[in-house]
Amino acid sequence: MRSFARLHRPLASLRPFSTSSRCWRAASCNASAMASITVHNSLKPGGPVPFVPREPGKVSWYACGPTTYDLSHLGHARNYVSTDIIRRILMHHFGFEVFFVMNYTDIDDKIIIKARRKRLLELEREKPYTPEQIRELVTKAFLAYAESNLALLTSQPGLDEHNYLQRRDAAYGGVLAGGTLSGEGKPGDAEAKVKMHLGNMDAAARSLRESTGFGGADEVLLPYLDSLYKETIDTSDQTIFTNLTQAMEKAFNDDMQALNVLPPDAVTRVTEYVPQIVAFVEQIISKGFAYEANGSVYFDIAAFEKAGNTYARLRPESKNDKALQEEGEGSLSKSLEGKKRPGDFALWKKSKPGEPYWPSPWGAGRPGWHIECSVMASDKLGEQMDIHSGGIDLAFPHHDNELAQSEAYFHQGKEHTWVNYFLHMGHLSIAGSKMSKSLKNFQTIQDALATTYTARNMRIVFLMGRWNDGVEISQDMRKQADSWESTVDNFFTNVKAKLAAAGEPADGLKDLSLEKDSHAQALLDELEQAKKDVDAAFRSSFDTPGAMQVILRLVRDANIYMNDKSAEPRLAAVEAVARWVTKVVGILGLDAGAQPPYDGLGWTSSGAAAAAAAGNVDPQTAVRPYADAYAKVKADVQALGLAAPSLQALLEQQRPESEFSDLERSGERDVEKLAMPYLRAASRLRDELRAVVPTLEPASKQAVLALSDRIRDYDLTDLGVQLDDQVDKPSLIKFVPAARLIAAREEKAALAAEKARQKEEARKAREKAEEEKWAKAKVSPQDMFKADAKYGEWDADGLPTKLADGSEVPKSQVKKLKKEWERQKKLHDEYLAKFGSA
Repeated sequence: MRSFARLHRPLASLRPFSTSSRCWRAASCNASAMASITVHNSLKPGGPVPFVPREPGKVSWYACGPTTYDLSHLGHARNYVSTDIIRRILMHHFGFEVFFVMNYTDIDDKIIIKARRKRLLELEREKPYTPEQIRELVTKAFLAYAESNLALLTSQPGLDEHNYLQRRDAAYGGVLAGGTLSGEGKPGDAEAKVKMHLGNMDAAARSLRESTGFGGADEVLLPYLDSLYKETIDTSDQTIFTNLTQAMEKAFNDDMQALNVLPPDAVTRVTEYVPQIVAFVEQIISKGFAYEANGSVYFDIAAFEKAGNTYARLRPESKNDKALQEEGEGSLSKSLEGKKRPGDFALWKKSKPGEPYWPSPWGAGRPGWHIECSVMASDKLGEQMDIHSGGIDLAFPHHDNELAQSEAYFHQGKEHTWVNYFLHMGHLSIAGSKMSKSLKNFQTIQDALATTYTARNMRIVFLMGRWNDGVEISQDMRKQADSWESTVDNFFTNVKAKLAAAGEPADGLKDLSLEKDSHAQALLDELEQAKKDVDAAFRSSFDTPGAMQVILRLVRDANIYMNDKSAEPRLAAVEAVARWVTKVVGILGLDAGAQPPYDGLGWTSSGAAAAAAAGNVDPQTAVRPYADAYAKVKADVQALGLAAPSLQALLEQQRPESEFSDLERSGERDVEKLAMPYLRAASRLRDELRAVVPTLEPASKQAVLALSDRIRDYDLTDLGVQLDDQVDKPSLIKFVPAARLIAAREEKAALAAEKARQKEEARKAREKAEEEKWAKAKVSPQDMFKADAKYGEWDADGLPTKLADGSEVPKSQVKKLKKEWERQKKLHDEYLAKFGSA
């Protein structure tokens, strides 16, 4: 067996830093600038501590990657996006060279269980079962699942699919209604787990009631089949496991790309490191910090501490937490024997039937969970690294065990420092409990991006919370993030539109000598203060909520200045603000189409802009929709046959094709800039149409206004172009996502339709009321009471004098009847005056 020392590659021999991690602001890579950065370090409880890398200007970083057994969810997005934000700030704001290593855990108890159960269910479905046999199997699984996970359901015998709902509500109704198992406090992980189990039972009970066979009963069948047949699975062919892990790894990478998370500079996988892991464990044993027992190897915590080392430095309060210890060992490892003490953890696990295995001096087995990262991180980064990061739920036991076994490996008579800074990302909560695959209370990243979020919006949500704090996404938080994004997006759109309208190319700053313009100078002073404030926020443990507030404040100040009607704003000052904001949002990863040093103006959409960033835009293809729209507008304007000289001059003289060709030859690949000649030409034609309207006859006027509205609301809206009409100025041309414009158009149309519907209903109601009024008015007061069977005699005016039984009409009613008679007389007189005696 080769020793780990010979397998280890020193840091200096690693491959060069990737382009994504190069220091592009070399001037800022100096010790004095870096000394003022502070960071929350889990190894140093309390507030932020100074961040001083081992090598000036360079950062070595290992991040715990995913366990590839299922799709990633929003909790993972929170972790990896927050990590990416810190990495980008270090690289693109402070100018560090960052060597970023991430692992894939592709040997793990969860992977084994998921892959094995999936295979067992496939085999079960292939068996020639009768419907009755399937029902019997599902029933047994149903009862076994309840007995194992929801004991209150089986406290009395006779549970079945028919009485299940009644028993469920009696036993767990309080939890389902938002309460706790104890009846006190707030619900948490325990209640979320109960709800998850009840959801699985709900589906299985429904499957039994509706006799759908295996359908809907998968979650109760999987553990039952595993308990029956797990030892029969042939694991010599490891594709049963690698097929799952490779598919989930690809899905994870697709998710990260969709979220604009930078790829690692180096990737490691456990399956590629088993020999190195064996050698690493051997070294720990040789130093007296581990022992073999019954084919497994355990870390000896007592021996480690006796040698002067500290165990559980990250979470000392969790050192003796049995539940966390068992969770760290994995559900398949509870039956392993031979531990000297309960807290000792497995470095190497003896494989049981139905589990994958590799050779070792202690027999066929597989690596423990914690040892994987120690070996892979040490192989890539050496005996010490600047940063190790991961989700806060990994602090104990995973990261504490990593530290212990790594420091044991490198131990030379005194305590060794393996990690200088441990960064733990706060977890994401939903309804008070951690978002987790095991609790099934998660939304996958794929689903979230398809239904609820954009990648930018999700990142903004995370930026609005501190990276090391827990986040529970609420409606208020979503609204706040949406408002921030909308404010910045509208600012970019308006600045670009005003620069384009003024004929000022948005490719560099103008002369900013503005001594005579106090308002513009004040805005530039605000900009300089914002730069200092954002830098201070980044230096204060990457305080992104603070930075986001600074950006929002500056954008609002710029909007106030830009919209000031009392004076013409200096666009150079506004452009300076927009370019700086562009740089910061680029650094934060909010623009998937941007590359450092982020010196553009505004952020880009994911479609054409991303292609442009990759250099994949064919100008002719990119502008074709805009050119076609202009050609249609021009043809329709010509078809109106208007004789206005100004309009005819535009039709004859505009040459957007020539302007586009000049841009294409210059090497321009920004789709918005390439499209602008056609959009400007179409907008000018529309502006001129609106200008000549007062001179036209009514019929022509109606046609011109209809065409003008169509150009704005359909021809250009469908391309993602918004025209803002201005008084005595050309319309502003803005690029806005087409979906947003179309949605606004449809909402406007729906509101107009609803208004028209209400107006029509009001008209009909008025007509009906009028009809009913005159129908009543037609009756003379002398006849109005004679049709009423309550009365028997009337006077000459038709007023009742006696009731039907011959008695006198009570005096209390006479007065009331008289008033009704007088009202009817007045109404009838109106009728006669309007319609005559007929």
